[in-house]
Amino acid sequence: MPNVLLIEDDAVIRASLTRALRDRGHAVASAAAALDGLRLAVEERPDLVVLDLGLPDLDGLDLLRMLRAVSRIPVIVATARDGEAEMVRLLDAGADDYVVKPFTAAQLDARIRAVLRRAGAGRADGAVTVGALRVDARTREASLDGAPLDLSPKEFDLLHYLASRPGEVVTKRELLTHVWQIPYGGADKTVDVHLSWLRRKLGETSAAPRYLHTVRGVGVRLAAPA
Repeated sequence: MPNVLLIEDDAVIRASLTRALRDRGHAVASAAAALDGLRLAVEERPDLVVLDLGLPDLDGLDLLRMLRAVSRIPVIVATARDGEAEMVRLLDAGADDYVVKPFTAAQLDARIRAVLRRAGAGRADGAVTVGALRVDARTREASLDGAPLDLSPKEFDLLHYLASRPGEVVTKRELLTHVWQIPYGGADKTVDVHLSWLRRKLGETSAAPRYLHTVRGVGVRLAAPA
């Protein structure tokens, strides 16, 4: 069941779309303001975001840029602005698709399914490659420069989660929730320890990172060496 985050300030539209998308098999969370939507996108990591541009606290285009700074979650923009220049600007800012108001729930659902198909293309074999790093979820094997990595089960889970989100800043809270299945709290030191072990096996340190980059006060980002 795809998880969709709907960021829409109009309560009537938000309720109607939430109900319609749930009827079509989506799990839906919603936010009425940009900063609440950004928080949910970072913390809950939905499969896709539907973003209205006319938000009360921040322009939706600015929110789109903020999302793209920390995440590659697919984004469909819902807008009443239908000029070609505006569409080009949205796509250049990082939108994966757009729908022009007024639109039906069926049209939005079709767009969501199409974007999710594109986002999943090329990942069917369960293997993720970032630079010279390869992580295969099916065989639970990882290699660097063609040489196998000797990882514990939790180290593999951590590496696979980060490698599946290349270039994204992932918070400790998200790692604890999705890798350890425990709530955020005092156990965040567990993440630090496992990241330290993982860095050692990747042949790097926090002072001289190659793949694992600490973003101070936020989390960690896995990216191919420049």
